[in-house]
Amino acid sequence: MSRRPKNDQPVSPRTRMASYRQRMRAAGLRPVQIWAPDSRSPDFIEKCYRQARAVAVHDPAGDEIMQFVASMYEWPED
Repeated sequence: MSRRPKNDQPVSPRTRMASYRQRMRAAGLRPVQIWAPDSRSPDFIEKCYRQARAVAVHDPAGDEIMQFVASMYEWPED
């Protein structure tokens, strides 16, 4: 990316973003937006346990999965 001389007008955010997207597409990439569960939500842990219990009931390895989920519950916050 070349730098512009100091006496040029500033480039608008829209123009900078369009240029960035163009460079990324030229590099063979494309934009992707994903939605992920909010782990800060108050009911997130309950949903995890509910889903893990459902797996444990229907999966022979269920006890192992529940132990894994229980160990992640105490995950350090770093």
